[in-house]
This record gives sequence, structure tokens and C-alpha cells, in this order.
Amino acid sequence: MSAPTTAPATPAALPRPATLALDLAGRTAVVTGAAGGIGRACALRLAAAGARVRAVDRAAEGLEELAAGAAGLPGTVEPRLLDLTDLDAAEETAAGADILVNNAGLQLVRPLEDFPPEVFHTVLTVMLEAPFRLIRGALPHMYAQGWGRIVNLSSVHGLRASPFKSAYVAAKHGLEGLSKTAALEGAPHGVTSNCVSPGYVRTPLVERQVADQAAAHGIPEERVLTEILLRDSALKRLVEPEEVAEAVLYLCSPQAAFITGTSLVLDGGWTAH
Repeated sequence: MSAPTTAPATPAALPRPATLALDLAGRTAVVTGAAGGIGRACALRLAAAGARVRAVDRAAEGLEELAAGAAGLPGTVEPRLLDLTDLDAAEETAAGADILVNNAGLQLVRPLEDFPPEVFHTVLTVMLEAPFRLIRGALPHMYAQGWGRIVNLSSVHGLRASPFKSAYVAAKHGLEGLSKTAALEGAPHGVTSNCVSPGYVRTPLVERQVADQAAAHGIPEERVLTEILLRDSALKRLVEPEEVAEAVLYLCSPQAAFITGTSLVLDGGWTAH
């Protein structure tokens, strides 16, 4: 007799892990791409731990909603309206930061031969060159005080490739290398640098990908999640932004002081293949 099948757990039915207790009072954190998705969850989680968060994004309305959502938390959220293609301004924004979370990203799904060169350039600017400039801006203060935490939001696509995502995959692979270099240089100064590399997260960026993937593969949108996005994942669900934020916070904790130059992978078993 065959075993009964069980439907995948819905987000509402999933157990919520206990949150990590960490006091970041007095620490200044910079979070890019903070107006929504993973960035918003990270900004709120760091503020909940007492940090002063500089929330960087180009979406003014999203930043206003984030600041309103942070009211009453032990820490603060200060909206910083900024387009990260302004690299000089990005570097200046990171000055004096104790914690830097490089999260901002964008995505376009197209075959290589149809990929617009100007979009490829923008993706690499926002997702690789801007993190370099932000790290460059943050390191003098971190080095001077002998403590700092750099967390780069990478992706399973920083470790594996997928078709039709040349710019995103190239940027994330580059970010993984940049993070390791920062770890090696920062170690003598008490600065750690790590990547958090999730699979597909329940964010507006992923929701837009569903439509793009459907067009690229010529299949209905309802088949994209199971047949493409989660095909190689052992756990057949999206990662929640709050789960990623807890991983980011952990890398700022005293328990993670010996973790540097690596990637904390939240991919549901994707890279176990």
C-alpha cells in the first residue's frame, strides 16, 4: 500500500523559529534595498535589536512605509533616498557604519543574445560595484574601532547558474568573491564578511520573475514555481524574508565571530545536488 501524500506546507502553517536575542544598541547599520522584501525585513530586524538603521533605497514611498513600520522599535530607521548607480554617494552613505548589509538588487530574465547591454551594465553597477564602494566607505570606521560586520545578500545564483540570468548570476558570483576578499583583509581588524545565499524568497522581485520565466519558457505562470524555480529545491516552498533576516542578524552576533569568508546558504537543499 502506498504512503499517503502530503501537500506542501503553506506559509501560514509553517512553524516560526524563535528570534535571535542580540543587543545592537549603539550600533549603526546600513541596509541597501531596504524599501521592500529582504531589505525591509533586515532593516526592521536590526532596528528591533536596537540598531540605528540607515535604510537606503530609491523608492521613496517604500521607505516611508518602512519608517512607519519601525515606530516603537528599540532602534531607529532613518530613510536614505539614494540610487546606487550614484557610486560616490553610496560610498559616503556607508561612512561610520558598524554593520553593512548589501542587499539591493534587480533582475531581468532574457537569453544572452537578447540581453540589453545597458541593463547588464546597470545590474553589475548596483549589485557588484556599489557593494564594493559601500564596503570601501564603511571599512575605515570599522578598522578604527576593531569591529565590523559585512553581510552581503548573495543568492544560490552566486553558487549555481541558471539560463537567461546572465547579469544577475555574474553579479552574484562576483559578490561572493568580493565578500571573501573583504573577509581576508578585514580579519586582522576584527571585521567579518560573509554572504547569505538564499534560494527563491517571497519578494516582489521573485513574483516578477514568474511572469518573465513564463514568457521565456513559453509555459503558463502556474507551472513556473514547481517546474522551474523550485525544481532543484528539496523543500518545495519559497523562503520567507524574515527567515533571511534572522540569518543576517546571526552573522552579527557574538556566536558568529569566527564565521567569515563564507556563505550561509538558505536554499532548501538546492546545492545538495
